[in-house]
Amino acid sequence: MGKGGSLSDGVIKKILLSYTYVAIWIFLSFTVIVYNKYILDKKMYNWPFPISLTMIHMSFCATLAFLLIKVFKVVEPVSMSRELYLSSVVPIGALYSLSLWLSNSAYIYLSVSFIQMLKALMPVAVYSIGVLFKKEGFKTDTMANMLSISLGVAIAAYGEAKFDTWGVMLQLGAVAFEATRLVMIQILLTSKGITLNPITSLYYVAPCCFVFLLVPWIFVELPVLKETSSFHFNFVIFGTNSLCAFALNLAVFLLVGKTSALTMNVAGVVKDWLLIAFSWSVIKDTVTPINLFGYGLAFLGVAYYNHSKLQALKAKEAQKKAAQADEEGGRLLEERESEGTDKKSESQN
Repeated sequence: MGKGGSLSDGVIKKILLSYTYVAIWIFLSFTVIVYNKYILDKKMYNWPFPISLTMIHMSFCATLAFLLIKVFKVVEPVSMSRELYLSSVVPIGALYSLSLWLSNSAYIYLSVSFIQMLKALMPVAVYSIGVLFKKEGFKTDTMANMLSISLGVAIAAYGEAKFDTWGVMLQLGAVAFEATRLVMIQILLTSKGITLNPITSLYYVAPCCFVFLLVPWIFVELPVLKETSSFHFNFVIFGTNSLCAFALNLAVFLLVGKTSALTMNVAGVVKDWLLIAFSWSVIKDTVTPINLFGYGLAFLGVAYYNHSKLQALKAKEAQKKAAQADEEGGRLLEERESEGTDKKSESQN
């Protein structure tokens, strides 16, 4: 078909690859969430030790990240001084460990569907903390949108059949710590020109998380684990669970690297609805009409927020291209003027 045909084939291939990356990420994210719920829920595998599970994930991921960077050299490490590590990576690691600990703890008390509904508050938390740290400008229309998302989540919470106050507090705490971590990445790393992909992030952050979690683990879970003599560590369950958690980080790397962060946000929405459907149909969690109405309202708010961010990004990109075009035009004009002056000088000579 010639040039047009090959271009069309290339576009189709790119679209298919994008959908493949999205499908892989949704599958792995879905699997990790359901697998963690299965392990931690007292009605399922009945191993309610979220700190221990998170520490297993961190040690597994840190080991694989070390092998990929130092042994197989698949990914280049980032040049980082001890001072930078202590001042930038350690605070991010502390926030990440708290976020993972609390979010995994919430699975013991709340249904998968309700947890996904509460996670819709993430843009609200990120924006609010961004404004607090002066990384985001306060805008009345954006704040109104954040309030609509919060209202939707509040309605979903009101309609929750198995509402657990402690579980909700844990999940909201996880959202707050995760949002703070995302803002701190911008302040402590991105502003200094340091970009970490998911593999280098695990290489630097996972050992730090493990150390932070070790302290509460010694006092909270270790005494209980010592008394649980009947438990035998199942390498198949915990090994595959940790492998899925690591593979999810690789999928994030592929999805954002090959598509965009916005694609990941859209894929996240699809994953949330799939998890709600799975939670209702397979796990047999109760999902009420008020739940769905509230989450639907929050979903519309999140979709509008993502759309606004995309439009702002496009406008910024257009301004950047216009500035580059003006600069290029000015340079060409200078070159022509210089050439004209040179020719004039030659004719006079």
